[in-house]
Amino acid sequence: MVKVKICGITNWADAKVALDAGADALGFNFYPPSPRFIAPAEALRIVRRMPKRTSAVGVFVDEPVDRVLSIARVANLDMVQLHGKESPRTVRALASHFLVIKAFQVRNDFRPARLARFDAAAAYLLDGFRPRLRGGTGRTFNWSVARRAKRYGAIILAGGITPENVARAIAEVAPFAVDVSSGVEARPGKKDPARIRALMRAVEFAERRVA
Repeated sequence: MVKVKICGITNWADAKVALDAGADALGFNFYPPSPRFIAPAEALRIVRRMPKRTSAVGVFVDEPVDRVLSIARVANLDMVQLHGKESPRTVRALASHFLVIKAFQVRNDFRPARLARFDAAAAYLLDGFRPRLRGGTGRTFNWSVARRAKRYGAIILAGGITPENVARAIAEVAPFAVDVSSGVEARPGKKDPARIRALMRAVEFAERRVA
């Protein structure tokens, strides 16, 4: 079963739509320049209302370990997602406290073997590349890279995933999970309920075809 993470959650209304539609995880962006930024205290108000079956994931970009841990505890997170140039040492340090997702932007010269250095991570998120953006790029990449990367661990496929292409993405890659943000938005930071529901229907359709 492919897991679904809806990222860039900024309010309870959007969170509830995603949860009711069957999302397995919600992502909260703690990177201040992002239009999807949420304060830790606001994220906690949402996390407290989430069912136990779902995971709360915090997105961070090149923050010191102590700050990541502090925010993760305040917001009562289950996982931390590192979307910057964090080192394997940083991943190891955080992995002793939380499950860690290490994100990578996939450029034309990306080599999946790079993931092996980050073996303390619980999963690897592969995202499209767009200058000056950390997540929410809305850009796909060559999914054959993701297929090759699966030999190194659990792969979360991101970057331009939408209700229109998620079934094809699952068929081609069979990732551990898909991560969607801009693909289900009305505008940055505000989700479109109809697109969230359409995405989840498309994921269910893809899984029935695989079965």
